[in-house]
Amino acid sequence: MRKELLPGEQVIVVTRPQPRTLIVPALVFIAVPALAAYACAWIVKGGPARLAPIIAKETKDQTPWLIGVCVGVAAWVLLGYCLPRVMSWHATRYTLTSQRLIARYGMLRRRDQQVSLPAVRHVVIHQSLLQRLVRSGNISLDTGYPSSTVVPDVPEAATFRNYLLDAINDLPREAPGAGDLMHNPDAAWPWETREGGRDER
Repeated sequence: MRKELLPGEQVIVVTRPQPRTLIVPALVFIAVPALAAYACAWIVKGGPARLAPIIAKETKDQTPWLIGVCVGVAAWVLLGYCLPRVMSWHATRYTLTSQRLIARYGMLRRRDQQVSLPAVRHVVIHQSLLQRLVRSGNISLDTGYPSSTVVPDVPEAATFRNYLLDAINDLPREAPGAGDLMHNPDAAWPWETREGGRDER
């Protein structure tokens, strides 16, 4: 990350999405091997033969194949369902620096989303009931464009929002110059600042 920093930029906090998204994959990771082991033991003890006595002889010959099917199904679920979700969570990273908010998604196919802090006008937190229970939330950044930037499922959303606002407040202010007259409608125009004021005609 240090190689990607801009001159004078400092990293404030680095985090990943709230790990509640891993609850279901974790339960599946525990349940599937247990069910597969139970099914293999049931097959070895002759469960299919007792379930269908007509195919008792065929079942004995097919026992290794049935065990292989159980192991294969378990591996398919673990590798096809659990592993991609864990890798997706691990490859997602939110980095807040003194100048930018960087959201990085994906490992093999990467997607980067960067927001310059000086462009941020409003910071809003959206929370569902479950997110409120685990203190996470979706942080929406209004940069003046029609669609705001949303960083999903940020852990400790209120604390992250405070870090973000502090970083915005710590940004250097532009030095007052001629451009300030364009932004300040109450400022005097050049002909009004001369001695004697404007000539009345």
